Amino acid sequence: MWFFIPRLTQRSNMLSKARSGLTGAIVDSYTNIHTVKLFAKSEDEDQFVRDALTGHTSAFRASLRMVTTWMTSLTMLNALLLSATTGVGLWLWHGGTISVGILVTAIPLVWQIANMSGWVANNLSAIFENIGTVQDGMRSVDRPRIMGDTPTAKPFVFKAGCIDFDDVSFSYHQQDGTTDEIKHIDHVSITIAPGERVAIVGPSGSGKSTLVSLLLRFFDVNEGRILIDGQDVRDLQQESFRQFIGVVSQDTSLLHRSILDNVRYGRQSATREEVEEALRKARADAFVLDLVDSYGRVGLDAQVGERGIKLSGGQRQRIAIARVFLKNAPILILDEATSALDSVTEQEIQHELDALMAGRTVISIAHRISTIAHFDRIIVMANGQVTEMGNHQQLLQANGHYAELWARQSKPMNR
Repeated sequence: MWFFIPRLTQRSNMLSKARSGLTGAIVDSYTNIHTVKLFAKSEDEDQFVRDALTGHTSAFRASLRMVTTWMTSLTMLNALLLSATTGVGLWLWHGGTISVGILVTAIPLVWQIANMSGWVANNLSAIFENIGTVQDGMRSVDRPRIMGDTPTAKPFVFKAGCIDFDDVSFSYHQQDGTTDEIKHIDHVSITIAPGERVAIVGPSGSGKSTLVSLLLRFFDVNEGRILIDGQDVRDLQQESFRQFIGVVSQDTSLLHRSILDNVRYGRQSATREEVEEALRKARADAFVLDLVDSYGRVGLDAQVGERGIKLSGGQRQRIAIARVFLKNAPILILDEATSALDSVTEQEIQHELDALMAGRTVISIAHRISTIAHFDRIIVMANGQVTEMGNHQQLLQANGHYAELWARQSKPMNR
């Protein structure tokens, strides 16, 4: 047993990795089927999955060979034990050393021992055949929470909605325990007054979304602190302060549930009529009425598919906006909230969003300057730092990066 069990565990781990690789290859190819078709890579993807299948088959055969060798060896040893016991017993009985009663007692006893050892071996085989899958699952499930609440974390007490980034610095590399001089947020200090509408603009990778992630405490700052109404987010129960924040992210994904369930995620106690009103404000009521899933469910009861795959990008974004309307939180974070919408729909929704923003603390990340030109304050970021700050007119007069962005987006395209 000492010989087989370590080797069977090793084969099981190899099989588990091969099975994960095969599943990942199939899911990856299927999920990106549009990209595969667009670039005419069907044969390459077939080969990719075929290679993964070959690896899985090889690992399965190696595991099966080890199990078969173990069981065959055990069967042979049991047969040898029974044969030896019978032969020695007959020889001893023939020599008069033991009585026939002892012989007929010993043989069934050895038979029972052989059966019990076979039962133990079968169960051990079943355990160690699947130990790799179990260990793989435990490694996935039993991960420590990186951003867990501290033992002394307190519930958030909302007062007015003041947000303060106090000399904040952050690097993604330091989250992995590696040392890197690159700072994705570099000594940023911003104070947002209650009810103030603040827009953040800048090139991709400048740290705009990272700043929002730090506010929501998806990561902890490396230096400085972030306060909401004077309370450090690291000292708060995460669920308690996130309840007061409504977010529309640039990567909109929906739950594999109905439209009603997805919109109600903003506020579970909402009535059906309130959900319909939120959809109307998000200009999603028209297409929702026409939705029909494969089970014949229509409208609000129609299922949207995994991650909302049955809806277009613009439709998913409107559902996400409807969630925010329904949640009616005092702090709003809009990360490219209308990036997937056509210009007409965007203008219609923008009027509703402006009404929602009234009296609320708002942080809006945008690439289209026209959607945030009327905000109280605009912050320009580059390389993790705040490079410009002011309202629209002040930044235009400063003739900096913001003015350049405005000129580019306002200038008619030459044909």
